[in-house]
Amino acid sequence: MKTNITYLLLMVLLGLGGCTEDILETTPYGQSTSSQFWRNGEDAVAAANAIYEPLINHDFYGHAEHTFDIPSDDQFRAGDHAVDQAIESFTFDADNPQLFFSWRHKYEVISRANAVLINVPGITMDQALKDRTLGEAYFLRGFAYWRFAVIYGGVPIILEADVLANNYNKPRATTDEIFAQIESDLLKAADLLPASHGSADLGRANKGSANGLLAKMYLYRENFSKTIEFGNKVISGPYPLAPNFDDNFRVATKNNPEMLFAVQSLQGWRENNHIIYTTPRPWGGWDFHEPVADLVDEFEEGDPRLDYTVYKPGDIVDLGGTRGPTEYTADLSTTGYHFRKYSSWRPQGGLNMNHNNPILRAADVYLLVAEAKIRSGQSGDMEINAVRARSGRPALTNATMQDLIHERRVELAGENQRHQDLIRWDKAGLVDIVEIYRKDLGPFKPPRNFQRPKHYLFAIPQREIDLSNGVLTQNPGY
Repeated sequence: MKTNITYLLLMVLLGLGGCTEDILETTPYGQSTSSQFWRNGEDAVAAANAIYEPLINHDFYGHAEHTFDIPSDDQFRAGDHAVDQAIESFTFDADNPQLFFSWRHKYEVISRANAVLINVPGITMDQALKDRTLGEAYFLRGFAYWRFAVIYGGVPIILEADVLANNYNKPRATTDEIFAQIESDLLKAADLLPASHGSADLGRANKGSANGLLAKMYLYRENFSKTIEFGNKVISGPYPLAPNFDDNFRVATKNNPEMLFAVQSLQGWRENNHIIYTTPRPWGGWDFHEPVADLVDEFEEGDPRLDYTVYKPGDIVDLGGTRGPTEYTADLSTTGYHFRKYSSWRPQGGLNMNHNNPILRAADVYLLVAEAKIRSGQSGDMEINAVRARSGRPALTNATMQDLIHERRVELAGENQRHQDLIRWDKAGLVDIVEIYRKDLGPFKPPRNFQRPKHYLFAIPQREIDLSNGVLTQNPGY
């Protein structure tokens, strides 16, 4: 039977315990003795599997992490979580619970990665498997710090030596320090991880995952030459764009080579709740994260990506079972639309919870390289046109940043990218995020007041500052 990492994660509790509540309550996994665990290659693989497990948690990429994109001009928060309104309108304070939901799960990933990095080097096991295991730990730790960096800026950096010394209540690192740590972890991951995996290990991080995230990190730092260098490692590697855009959002083809990193979901076991959040309530969902007409209007006429990104009035959707083909109508949502990327249906009816949650695709990396080239005075036509050609879009000549901004918006809509893209482009003077967010998108999304530089970062959760007895400090303006 075909397997992948979602099946292997059944071993996650071996020797590793459950989720911690916050950084100061982290279990010192690195102090486990060899008689209890860390005895052989099987233990090492089980420990690596466990690092992935928190990702799908409802309060992490199972939904909460997507909250940080609801300020964008692509979507209305919708749903019935009153605290989301403050996030969307930039009226939140440090006590908003959405700010800490995923905080503890990021540190849980870091804690489990540290345990692997402390203990696996001393295990006698197959070297290739050891390298892969350590590479996964470095990648996932780097990824967790990456998400911390773009949301909050500097946070405490907890590494192996801190675990061994039980030193968790640390001051925040500077922005430069945390990006240096991300770079270090991802470079090590790229060196250790295999280029790809066999069918038994689909869903694990590979070299493309690490190099792709490095390319993104370097672009955020405006190191264009490094973005191009590491992005080209993806473009020239075994990570071709899927033949069809929608292959990335179908259960049967969800782990195709373009999908560099995604949260793995498995029906009846570890399920991606974001699928339910983005689905119409009468169809079994919860009506959150609804696309707005401004996003729909951004798509060029005839762009097939629109049909697989958004449910629109008049679309016929096969809901399976007794419901079968059903028409999508405007009254199913506040905005008249729902995101389609995160939903599919079982033949017997009901949402197909085997649907993954994409985080990084090769198409994203193509556009990162195109942007780096355009912003450094080179031509990004080859990379942007590769993405456009897949969807039957005409080739561009001398593509501009406006072309690139458009292409990222329509290619990556709903994939938790837009708000951060707008922030970094505003910092570079390429867009005016204040004016963009002042635009009236309808009664459900009126003009909002983005304050720069305050809103470049979200507030550090007050709960975490209190737990640290003031060692952890707040971002300016909150």
